[in-house]
Amino acid sequence: MKKYENTGSKDTRSGFGAGMTELGQKNENVVALCADLIGSLKFDDFKKNHPERFFQVGIAEANMIGIAAGLTIGGKIPFTGTFANFSTGRVYDQIRQSVAYSDKNVKICASHAGLTLGEDGATHQILEDIGLMKMLPGMTVINTCDYNQTKAATLALAEHHGPAYLRFGRPVVPNFTPADEPFIIGKAIVLNEGTDVTIIATGHLVWEALVAAEALEARGISAEVINIHTIKPLDEEAILKSVAKTGCVVTAEEHNFLGGLGESVARTLVLHYPAPQEFVAVKDSFGESGTPEQLMEKYGLNSTSIVAACEKVIARK
Repeated sequence: MKKYENTGSKDTRSGFGAGMTELGQKNENVVALCADLIGSLKFDDFKKNHPERFFQVGIAEANMIGIAAGLTIGGKIPFTGTFANFSTGRVYDQIRQSVAYSDKNVKICASHAGLTLGEDGATHQILEDIGLMKMLPGMTVINTCDYNQTKAATLALAEHHGPAYLRFGRPVVPNFTPADEPFIIGKAIVLNEGTDVTIIATGHLVWEALVAAEALEARGISAEVINIHTIKPLDEEAILKSVAKTGCVVTAEEHNFLGGLGESVARTLVLHYPAPQEFVAVKDSFGESGTPEQLMEKYGLNSTSIVAACEKVIARK
């Protein structure tokens, strides 16, 4: 098993902030818009260094999306930023009509996604945002796993033309992606090769999948771990190649099991290579208030749940 080292835990939103700082220096067409959450989205450096390209819209997210769509007409590359719940659910109509339908080059960047938002509770812990965004025609959907990958994805989106959704979070998590690893939109990363079961993970669950693979190895089970950072377009080739070898798959995500990565993988298997699949995800419920660690434990979003799902799916082969 290839070992991935935690080089120092960081929050993924800071990776976004670092990416925006670099983009501000290298691409004068990049502009930033924020809905009254500058510190939470780590926009501080961008605002300080490029005040003429930073727009504080206030608590008016629908207006922010409309302004961003308009800025693209003049050749600007707008990155909008607020919490994931406000980035998607609150402004879905504006995203659908002004960005997706109009094919505008807007980058919708969303922090504090999923259960790991923690103590703010169910009203803010959106668990359906990936489903909402992936159903929009032409929308690219990215969910990064750590600081380095979030920074790399932010930089890559500035070079990618078309509407995109970038999802990241608040909690401090292991940072294990090599700092120099290029981010290729739509290209999965095989983190560990295996023969008995495929674990396909996204976001904060990628590290948990690696921990699970080590635990499975100790039990004599060889697990292949794939980081699906781009949920749309989905790297179906990588998924099918792996499952053809292992014969079964577990998907792991900090999202409702309805509409997320797991369903995209299931659709791929049904169409091309039917195989047993187990889901590690929230089972169609809202979240609640608690620490990120408590919530991930209660809702079964951790390495222990991934190990159990792998043993279950292997028995189904």
